[in-house]
Amino acid sequence: MKRSCCWLILALCVACPGFAQTRDNAIPHLEKRGKATQLIVDGKPFLALGGELRNSSASSLSYMDALWPRLEAVHLNTLLAPVYWELLEPEAGKFDFTLVDGLIRGARQHQMRLVFLWFGSWKNTYSSYVPAWVKRDLDRFPRVQLLDGRSTERLSPFCAACRDADARAFAALMAHIRQIDNEQTVVMIQVENEVGVIPESRDHSAAAEAAFKTLPGELTQFLRQHSDQLDPEVRSAWEAAGKKVQGTWADVFGNAPLTDDLFMAWHYARYISAVTAAGKREHPLPMFANAALIRMNYAPGQYNSGGPLPHSFPLWRLGAPNLDFLSPDIYFDAFAAWAAKYSTPDNPLFIPEAVGRDAAGANALFSFGQLNAFGFSPFAIEEEADPGPERQRGGQIPVASSYLALSHLAPTILEKQSSGDIAAVLVETEEQRFGRITFGGYTMTVNRSAGATGDGARAPGQAPPQVPRLAALFIRVAPDEFTVIGSGRGTISFAPATPGAPIAGIVSIDEETFANGKWSMARRLNGDENGQGQVLRISSGSSDPPTIYHVKLYRYR
Repeated sequence: MKRSCCWLILALCVACPGFAQTRDNAIPHLEKRGKATQLIVDGKPFLALGGELRNSSASSLSYMDALWPRLEAVHLNTLLAPVYWELLEPEAGKFDFTLVDGLIRGARQHQMRLVFLWFGSWKNTYSSYVPAWVKRDLDRFPRVQLLDGRSTERLSPFCAACRDADARAFAALMAHIRQIDNEQTVVMIQVENEVGVIPESRDHSAAAEAAFKTLPGELTQFLRQHSDQLDPEVRSAWEAAGKKVQGTWADVFGNAPLTDDLFMAWHYARYISAVTAAGKREHPLPMFANAALIRMNYAPGQYNSGGPLPHSFPLWRLGAPNLDFLSPDIYFDAFAAWAAKYSTPDNPLFIPEAVGRDAAGANALFSFGQLNAFGFSPFAIEEEADPGPERQRGGQIPVASSYLALSHLAPTILEKQSSGDIAAVLVETEEQRFGRITFGGYTMTVNRSAGATGDGARAPGQAPPQVPRLAALFIRVAPDEFTVIGSGRGTISFAPATPGAPIAGIVSIDEETFANGKWSMARRLNGDENGQGQVLRISSGSSDPPTIYHVKLYRYR
C-alpha cells in the first residue's frame, strides 16, 4: 500500500485536533532506522518479546501477584494487559486508577514493559467492558441494530455521545500514565479490540442508514486522486459500479456485503481516530488498532465486518490518521502470508495476538527475521507459563526457548533489521516439507526432519497430529558467516547463489552460549552432529534448551 505525498497531506487535513504535534523524544516512539521502523524506548531500539494476558486476568491485582513470576520464566520483556473502561470509570466522571497503578508497579518489579489494551467501546465486536451507566442508558448510548430492528450488545460507531464518553475516559487514562510513568514502563497502547459487526454486515440504526446515503467528502477526493491505491478486490467492485466518486455507498461500491464492510470500516476508523486523538493530546505514545482476520470463504458479518483488514487499509489509514499502525491477530496456519500483509513500508509489523505453544517460537523467529517486526505476542501467555508436568520434568516452555535466544540477540537483531542483514524461513503446513531463501550470497534450504510432518499410521477417522512448525532465523555477521537460531526439528543446507565455485561447504558450526554478558563457544559441531560438514541440524522444542549457532561457510569445486 503506497501513499503519495498528496494522500499524506489529505490525511493531515482530516486528522482530529492534536494530530500535528511535535514528537517528544523522551517517551517511547516509532522511528525509521534504515530498512526498519523500530520502537524506541529509553532512547534505544527495543525488541518487544511479548505475551498477552487472557481478557480477565488483569482485573485483579491479587490474581496477577501469582502470575508475575511465571511470566518472568517465559523470558518476556513486554506484557500486553487490558485496561477496562468499566473498572476505570465505574461512575460517570469518577476514575479509579488502582489497577493501572498496580500493573505498572508489577511490571517494574519484574523488569517488563507494558502495552495497555484499551477495552473501551468494543472488545471482539462486543461492548461488554463499557460501564454499567453506559449499558443501561440506551437512549444516550444507542446500539448497533439488525435489519429487523433488534439491538445488539455493541455500541454504534455512529453514536457521538458514545465516542465522546470513550474519548474522555481514554484521555484520563493517558493523562494519568503521563503523570506517574516517568520510567517509560508503558510503551504503547492498543485502542479498542477487534472491532466489527456480527452477525450482519453493517449497522442498520437510523443514524447508520442516514450515513449510508452519502459518501464522505474525504473518500470522494481520495477516489478522484488515488483510486490506484485501492485493494484489487475493492477496486474491481468500484469499477464494476461505474467508477463513481459520489453518491450513496451502494452507488459507489455496489450493492454487496463488501460495501457494507467498507462503510463500517470508515466509521469505525473515524470513531477510533477521535478516541486516539484525545489520548495523544495527553500522552502521545504509539497507538494502534488490531484486526480479527478472515476465515476462508467467510463473508462480511461472518467475520468482524469493518475491522482493519488488508482490503480496507486505504480507508483505515485515511479515516484514522492518528493511529500509528494496524496489527493482525493471527490464529490461522497461513501465518507468513497474513503477517506479510501487515508488514508494508508505511505499516510496521507488531503482532499483539498469535497462537501460542509450539507454533509461537517459530512464528516469532519469522516475524523478527523476515518481516522486521518490532514485537510479537502469543495470546493467553499465563497458560504458556503454567508450571505443569513439562516444566517439572525440566523441559522448556515452548515459546520460552525462542524468547531466551532472542533476548540474547536482540541488540544484534535490531541492528541487522536496520541494515537488512537478516532473514528467516518458516515451514508451516504438512504439505510444506521445506522452505528456502536466498540471503548473503547463499541459498538456505530448511527441511523438516523425518517423522516431523504428521505422517504415519492412525486409526480411521482419527485426526492427524498437529504438524510442528519449523523456522530458522539467519543473521549475516561477516562474509560467509551467519548466526542461526532454529525452532523445531530439521536440517539446513547451503548452496552458492552468486558466481564462483559451485559447492558450499561448512568450515565450522559452533554452538554458542551467552553468560555474564559474554558469548562463548559451547561445542564445535563438525562431525555426526552436522552430517559430516554437509548440513546444520537444528533441534529446538519443549524439551530442548535454546541453541544459537555460529556457521562459517566456504566454496569449492
